[in-house]
Amino acid sequence: LIAARAVQGLGASLLTPQTMAVITRTFPPQSRGRAMSLWGAAAAVATLVGPILGGLLVDSLGWEWIFFVNVPVGVVGLIVAWRLVPDLEIHSHQFDLPGVALWAVGMTSVVFAIQEGENYGWGAGVWSLLVFGILVLAGFVVWQWRGRGEPLLPLRLFADRNFALANWSISMVGIAVTGTAVPLAFYYQLVLGFSPTRAALQMVPTAVLSGLLAPVVGRLVDRVHPRILATGGLLVMAASLAWYAAWMVPDASLWWRMLLPATLMGLGTSFTYSPVGTTATFNLAPADAGAGSGIYNSMRQVGAVLGSAAIAALMQVQISAHAPGAEGAASRGGSALSPEQLAGFSQAMAVTMLLPAIAALAGAVATFFFQPRRSDQQWHSSTVVG
Repeated sequence: LIAARAVQGLGASLLTPQTMAVITRTFPPQSRGRAMSLWGAAAAVATLVGPILGGLLVDSLGWEWIFFVNVPVGVVGLIVAWRLVPDLEIHSHQFDLPGVALWAVGMTSVVFAIQEGENYGWGAGVWSLLVFGILVLAGFVVWQWRGRGEPLLPLRLFADRNFALANWSISMVGIAVTGTAVPLAFYYQLVLGFSPTRAALQMVPTAVLSGLLAPVVGRLVDRVHPRILATGGLLVMAASLAWYAAWMVPDASLWWRMLLPATLMGLGTSFTYSPVGTTATFNLAPADAGAGSGIYNSMRQVGAVLGSAAIAALMQVQISAHAPGAEGAASRGGSALSPEQLAGFSQAMAVTMLLPAIAALAGAVATFFFQPRRSDQQWHSSTVVG
């Protein structure tokens, strides 16, 4: 399974950056908002629909089907992309093998140290690995700045203030969105006793609202300062996550009220993805749009990876602090937990939810400093006819 996931990650690394790159190279900046809103809504809805579909499959057909279901989806996506994605101008590029190696080693070391640190007692080996990973990532930055040839990460693009702030913001969004799913799933299934399907259905308001508001937000993005939309959206996200944390109690009869922060979360995400994504590449030259889109998507994925690792580590710490002995019982289901452990487990998940809330606030701070987008740059579509 680990090897298969590695192959899946390789495919995702080739696919994910292309989606936004096609949009930025096809639509002019002044009318890119609607396209980006649909792109952002698709990303948000897919992130939320995944657990819902996964819960249905696990309850009805078994966990193996969460992998098999990707096959027909991938086939349909391949056919649609082959028929509808336009031909774009291409340029020869050099493959930055040293940069890829440094990035892979550095990120793997950092993520492993964060996620598995508690299991190894945060000993000297864990801290050594973490420091090693950070140093390797620092070496990656130096290589990108001083190395010869074509860099994997064109640092010159970060000279644009909006691009730099948007990348920081979307990495925080990645942490917030990814870091929300696991503690919610544990709370619903182990504390409230929900099935995977019912637990996933609690997230339906978020997915529905994100999709419904996408066209509205798209029209606003092309007319309203992105600072207002993005900052407002991220603040609403942070408020919804704090609301979740405040209402995480071991009382299954109060399940319905958890739909309220879920709805607020959908409102926040719908006003976040499109304004941030549009702002990221708005000021870039057409020749840099593809590279800028790739960096932006990579930062979103980096946030998701770091968020997953950080949330797993924080959950372990909080469970040990608030519900001692619940780790083994949790693996056998919520029925194995005593009332005291259920209360402690709820508290542990509530504290854990504050991490994605803080990440959303950090993203809001960045978007607050967005500058007005330039309207004097020349742009031409790079679509090739025929």
